[in-house]
Amino acid sequence: RTVTNEDVTKEDLGGSSVHAGGTSGVAHGSYPNDVAAMRAVRTLLGYLPDSNDRSTLPVRPVTDDPDRAAPALDMLVPDDPNQPYDMRDVIREVIDHGSMFEIQPDHARNIVTAFGRMEGRTVGVVGNNPQTLAGCLDISSSEKAARFVRFCDAFSIPLLTFVDVPGFLPGTGQEHGGIIKNGAKLLFAYAEATVPKVTVIVRKAYGGAYDVMSSKHLRGDANYAWPGAEIAVMGARGAVEIIFR
Repeated sequence: RTVTNEDVTKEDLGGSSVHAGGTSGVAHGSYPNDVAAMRAVRTLLGYLPDSNDRSTLPVRPVTDDPDRAAPALDMLVPDDPNQPYDMRDVIREVIDHGSMFEIQPDHARNIVTAFGRMEGRTVGVVGNNPQTLAGCLDISSSEKAARFVRFCDAFSIPLLTFVDVPGFLPGTGQEHGGIIKNGAKLLFAYAEATVPKVTVIVRKAYGGAYDVMSSKHLRGDANYAWPGAEIAVMGARGAVEIIFR
């Protein structure tokens, strides 16, 4: 207040709701007390290797049959491309049960970044979440995912990416904030990553946002498409409006 004449509380200026929530993204999580925070730290360290040597990646006993059927996946993703759903539900069905540990869950909720396990081995998971902003990439989500991808690459953690993205979020706020340069951070992070990269296109993969999300053009090692997945420059409705305007 002395310098800028702003009348603001300490919590509103730099509290956990600001830095771990939807504003700054400086912190990766907030917890009700120190015991919960220490438990979260212990859980996080259980996913990480001792160094960047991939031979030190922790391996846990396999309690989830890797060949199990997952019939819930047939119902989790709606056929209607405009109907939202929670990508975290899809991720939980694919990785080892109970192994999902989300990073920055309250910041840039239109993209999910999490650690999980497959056959007991650590993987980094990134996924667009259509439940927020239809899963569009914006400045905050691009930065959040880029930092996570680079972290995984630094510690030799394989990457699993679930794609359902209709494009980059339009608007003056995004343009003036530099969506192009921030979106490029995610593109560069995937392009330079040397860890194994597996990509699953769940529903929509449109335009430049498709390229950014660990596409084959960024040297993804294995790219799969869900039944009914769409890969295009834009949605059919938008294309028709341009052609016949």
